[in-house]
This record gives sequence, C-alpha cells and structure tokens, in this order.
Amino acid sequence: MTIAKILVVEDDAELQEALVDILSINQFEVLAVSNAEQALQALDDEIGMVFTDIRMDGMDGYTLMKKLRAYKPYLPIVLMTAYGTVEQAVQAMKHGAVDYIEKPFEAKLLVEKAQAYFNRDASSEDDFVASDLVTIQLKTMAQKIAKSDASIYISGASGTGKEVLARYIHAQSERGRAPFVAINCAAIPENMLEATLFGYEKGAFTGAMKSMPGKFEQAQGGTLFLDEIGELKADLQAKLLRVLQEREVERIGSTKLIHLDVRVLSASNIDMKRAIQEGAFREDLYYRLNVFPMRLPALKERPKDIAAIAERLIARHCGVSRVQPMINAPAMRKLLQYSWPGNIRELDNVIQRALLMMSGDSIQENDILLDDVFTEPSKAPLSDALAVESISLDEEAFSGENAVDEMYEGVVQSSEMPDSSTPLWIDSALPVDLKARELQVILQTLERFSGHRQKTAEALNISPRTLRYKLAKLKEQGVDVP
Repeated sequence: MTIAKILVVEDDAELQEALVDILSINQFEVLAVSNAEQALQALDDEIGMVFTDIRMDGMDGYTLMKKLRAYKPYLPIVLMTAYGTVEQAVQAMKHGAVDYIEKPFEAKLLVEKAQAYFNRDASSEDDFVASDLVTIQLKTMAQKIAKSDASIYISGASGTGKEVLARYIHAQSERGRAPFVAINCAAIPENMLEATLFGYEKGAFTGAMKSMPGKFEQAQGGTLFLDEIGELKADLQAKLLRVLQEREVERIGSTKLIHLDVRVLSASNIDMKRAIQEGAFREDLYYRLNVFPMRLPALKERPKDIAAIAERLIARHCGVSRVQPMINAPAMRKLLQYSWPGNIRELDNVIQRALLMMSGDSIQENDILLDDVFTEPSKAPLSDALAVESISLDEEAFSGENAVDEMYEGVVQSSEMPDSSTPLWIDSALPVDLKARELQVILQTLERFSGHRQKTAEALNISPRTLRYKLAKLKEQGVDVP
C-alpha cells in the first residue's frame, strides 16, 4: 500500500529538520519545503496532510491554505505559529484549518495532531465547515465529545448537514480509521429495515439466498449513524433498544449472539419530544440514544457559513480539471439575503445551476437562480371536488417506498411544460395536473389539523410513514411545512 506523505512548510531550517525527524520516527513519510511557493509546486495526490507556518517571507500561511484547499478541498491543514492568540486560532478555523498549534510545542503534540488528521479521504465529506460563530462552537464541542464513546443525537432540519457532522465526529474519534456506516431509516422499506440493521441467515425468509451481516456488524470497531431514527416502528424500536443495552445482535434466522463494538450516532428532523408524547417513539430508547444532544442550526441561522459552504461546493463540482470561479459581490449578497428553506441541499442545487449558467470567469448575480424563480405558489382555490373532508389518496400510488427513485427529481418528465403556477419538482409519478393539487391537499390538511401528523395521515388515508416521507421531501425542496 502506498503511504501518503505529510507536507511540512517551515522556513526555519533547524525547526524544519526537527519536525521531519519527529514525524519520520513515528512512521510518517514526510516532504519538507521552506516556503509557500515550493509547497504549491510539491502538492500532488500523495499529500495527505499539511503542517505550515503562518509567518513566512512571500506568501503567508493563510494564503497558502486558501490555495491548497482550492485544489484539495478536504486536505487537513494544521497551522503553526510562535505568535499564537485565541483570535488567531478562531481566524485559522474560519479559513479552513483543522487545527492550530503554538510554537514551541512538544513532539508528542505534533504526533497527536498527525495521527488525528493524517490521510483523510479527500473525496469524503467529513470536513465540517464552520465559519459562523455558532458552528465554530459546535465544531469545538464535536472535537471534545468525539474522544468518548457516548451516543450522540443530532437534531436539525432536513438538509442542514447532520450526516456531515456525524462523519466529522467519527473522523475526530479514536475510531476514525475504522468503518463509518450510515443508514437512512426512512429510505428502507419497513419489511427490510430489520434485516438491513441486524442481518440475516440464509433461508431466514423468502429471497434470503445467502447470509448477510447487518449494518451493526458492518460498523464493527467504528461508528453506525442512524439517520431519520424517528421513522422506526415500535417493534424495531424495542429490538434496537435491546441491541444498544446488551451490546450484542442476533441475525434474523439465527440464535447466535454477536458481540458488538460500535459507537452509535443518530439524527432526526422531527420533534422527538412530541413523538414521545404522542406515543410514536419510546422514551427509554430516546434517552439511550441521546446521551449527548447536538442541534445543527438551519443555514439561515448561520449566515457566515453560506460563503464558505458555497466555495466548498464550487470546489467539489469543479474538481481539479476546471478553474474554480469566484462569486462576485452582488451574487454573494443574493446568496446571503436568501432564507434557504432547503438549507445546504438547496444551496448545492443553486451552485450547480450557477456553474451551468455562468459565461465568464466568475459567478454573477444573474447566474444565481433560486428555487422561487422556478416555482410560484398557486393562488387558485381548490375546487369543491378536492375538499379536504372528502379526499382519499391511493396508498400505493402515493407511497414513498414505491416511487423513491422517481420522485422529487427537480424536473418535470413531460414533453409538455406545466402552468407557471405549478411547482416543477412535485412527484413526477403523478400527472402534471395532479401535482399541484397533491401539494395543496397535503398542506391544507396539515394546516387543518394544526400540524398534527397522525390526524393528517388518517384524513388523507395514508400511513404516517408515507406522510413523513412526503413532508421531508417537500422540506428539502424549500416548501414551508407547518
């Protein structure tokens, strides 16, 4: 296996030699240069981490870091300086450093930083962007609690980056080199979720042609992330609680108990306290998962993150084969003034549109096409035939499980474009003239019952799971859901 290198950028020859010796003794392959210009020339795919001085002749460490991250957005960079202050540490984090160490430092500290960050997968999303004060504090908290094995529950609206935060916690932990396994509990059909989580033996049920380990076993030694945990049915909640309590799992069709060494992180975009009050979620399971709660704010609550995330998205979509454009001031103002109901997922869509629309070497204001450009709420009242009191939606046609890959694709799959009042992203499995009506019916029924999901589902004659799936997808697309 090819061993990646640590790039050391230090203009003090004696200190540079000492850094190389310390890292080399601890089995790291090191490439050392004396200035930022040499560092840029030395950068290649084998570089897995960078230690750089801040104060250097010519280009300083901050500028170097910006250029390095433009080429490799997820490259871990640790800044070193003899002039350290708390303000500089915060500034370093804002610029994208994963850490900051003050000279002089002990050899042990250097090795600890190298072991914590070295050779992260540059294609992964475990580098949690934090430029706003609220997310800088959240990131600092994540670094602290990552060192323990405590279960963490992450709350936040859909699209805020809960899985990215979970990956960051995993990467910061002692399990960082072990597997990170994520599962979206809302995306797996109910009849397959138990087998997916806990595994099964050959012949355990029709279609079980061979034995398969579940997600818990796949995450052995590492971290299991249970997204949309609130979607679990009561019977699965009971089984999950037992697995968490006993630290062992039993595959379907087997009596053998498998000991587990897995840290569990979970997340949801629903109000779990309300779900407990309504009897939809077990209180004992909630507190087992919620040893340490973290709340990830909506994007509009952390405006200073918008520019940093936008730049990261541009770097990701441009890759190394395309020059990354800047966002000019009017375009950035437009991004900052928008409320981002779809959070980071919506911002990602907007950035991709801008990269397609731009014609110069920078993204202009007219290249920023927000979702409200494509959709206008219909002002036409529902006909009497669509009165909520009499509506009954077909469960099979309306089921999230039956149309996951076809729904909410962002484009109407039709040779005939709908009326301008029709949102373009509604369920493409339905005829165009029913799409706007479906949305109206769902939202009107929800408002009628003051946001009560169970009563809304019963009135629409669909399962609560299907309703939650629909509402989650609508939120992702920027619809204001009561």
